[in-house]
Amino acid sequence: MRLLYPDHAGVDALVVYDDVPVVAGRPSVRLNMIVSVDGGTSWNGVSGALGGPADKHLFGVLRSLTDVILVASGTMRAESYGPAVLPAEVQAARRARGQSAVPAIAVVTGSLDFDWTTPFFADAVERPVLLTTRAVDESEFARAREFADVIVAGDTHVDMTQAVDALGKRGARSILAEGGPTLNGELARAGLLDELCVSLAPLLASGDAKRFLAGSTLDELASLRLMSIVEQDGYLFLRYRPAS
Repeated sequence: MRLLYPDHAGVDALVVYDDVPVVAGRPSVRLNMIVSVDGGTSWNGVSGALGGPADKHLFGVLRSLTDVILVASGTMRAESYGPAVLPAEVQAARRARGQSAVPAIAVVTGSLDFDWTTPFFADAVERPVLLTTRAVDESEFARAREFADVIVAGDTHVDMTQAVDALGKRGARSILAEGGPTLNGELARAGLLDELCVSLAPLLASGDAKRFLAGSTLDELASLRLMSIVEQDGYLFLRYRPAS
């Protein structure tokens, strides 16, 4: 065994996390989620309640590195998502790397029922992307396309393999998934999780919040390889990749 805390040295989160996974043939998918010590992914319905300054800083760092942010519509609504916002110097660094100034946000949705007047759509610097199905009424498609790019990725259910491939065809090389747990489970089931960034909050949440991965069941236990551990303010930031 090795003692990793409290003996440690200062480190820049950007240095730890800037090695974005690379996958042949499709964009890589990096998942970022926060969880309480007792396994809760939210408190009073939102994950933001579990966060602190250190977690929010890492949240921004991970967003600064990705091409596309991927989120389920339920999480987007519950967490009151707005457009991605990054400091001017970070935007300049992204442009120098050949990326857009801020990442586009892609929302997985079984319907296209949104309030188009919210800042998420009205104030977006990068046009949002809606990943949906052929089952949506054609009139809803027409309305949605006024405010977002719409991608069909399945007949009655959004197929995450098709969705990730479609984002790749749009030029994305990296995707940052931000939940919720059901979306995470679907990505895991499809074999699309290339890195898991887990923020372990020094909190007890109790209640009936979903676990980190929910909904889809894996055929067998999936082994992970620990990449790094960082600590700040009692939060542990763990990074894993598939062991294979």
